[in-house]
Order: sequence, then structure tokens, then C-alpha cells
Amino acid sequence: MHDVTVIEFTTLDGIVDDPDGSAGTATGGWAFRYGPEAVAGDKFELGSRLDDGVLLLGRRTWQQFSKLWPGRSDEFSARMNAAPKRVVSRTLTDVGAWANSAVLTGELTDEVRRLREERDVVVIGSASVAHTLLEQRLVDEVRLLVFPVVLGSGRRWYAGPVDLELVSATQRGPAALLRYRAARA
Repeated sequence: MHDVTVIEFTTLDGIVDDPDGSAGTATGGWAFRYGPEAVAGDKFELGSRLDDGVLLLGRRTWQQFSKLWPGRSDEFSARMNAAPKRVVSRTLTDVGAWANSAVLTGELTDEVRRLREERDVVVIGSASVAHTLLEQRLVDEVRLLVFPVVLGSGRRWYAGPVDLELVSATQRGPAALLRYRAARA
């Protein structure tokens, strides 16, 4: 069985809303104010998971990424573009804007159980998808790129209780990459 990994840009107080400012919120752009080097490349240390795994994205994240990634050609972007992508959506039908994308059919947790039999599953952003998988105890690892910002309100990377065990903490420019494994009872 392979791992399910959730990755998120987050603030010190756990907010994940609008890190790049594209949603136009009053507090948006908090991750990108440190410049492109703060968020560029493989900051989450995904490595071969981009080559061998599958990316799982919610509709809004996929729609945003499908506008950004296909036009990029650096090494990391090429790997993101080549990776198979599954989109969690009840309304989206056309995912042709980003190569190797397909709408996830069936019930989310059943499909994730099936996918992880074959390969690693990486959930990027997509807080509602991450919430469901965390609630169902299907997440093996959480990687948070934590920026030194406190917003005070907004959607958090996870709202419920969850037990995690710290694997590592590494400075990434102005941020810290925190890697956690799901605590097993």
C-alpha cells in the first residue's frame, strides 16, 4: 500500500486561504509576498512522488493550477505537468486544459483507497478534500509549508482534532517545511 500525503501552504495560525492572492481576498497573497523563491520548485520535497504518484486536486485548486502550470517549462513544472491528476468535482466535466487530468469518478474515499493500492496519492491544497481524507483517517503524511504570518481568520488547513507525529522541520527561505506522519492508535 502507498501513502496519501497532504501538502499545504499555511500561515502560523493555520490559514490556507488565498496564499497567492488570485482569489482577491483582503488578506490574500501572504505566501507570495516573500518573492517567487519562497514558493518555487519542489519546496515540499515531493521528489519521485511527482513521477510515480498521482495528484489529487479539488475543483477550485485544479481550475487555478490549470491556468498556471501548463505554460511553465522549468524542471519542476515539467514534472507537475506530466504527473497524472485526478480532480474531485461534482460539476466539472472538461479537464482538458491541463495534461493528464481526469475527473475522479465514484465516491472520494473509495477512489482514494483504490488509487493508493497502485501509487502514492498527493493532495495539493484542496482543503475540503484534505479535510475529508483526514476525517476518514486516510492520510499518512502531512507536509506544511508554514509562513511567518498570522491572519486571525479564514479557512484552516484542518478544523478538527488530528494526532500527528513530527518527522522533520526544515527552513525553506522565510518559511518552515514541517513534515508529519499520522499518529496511529
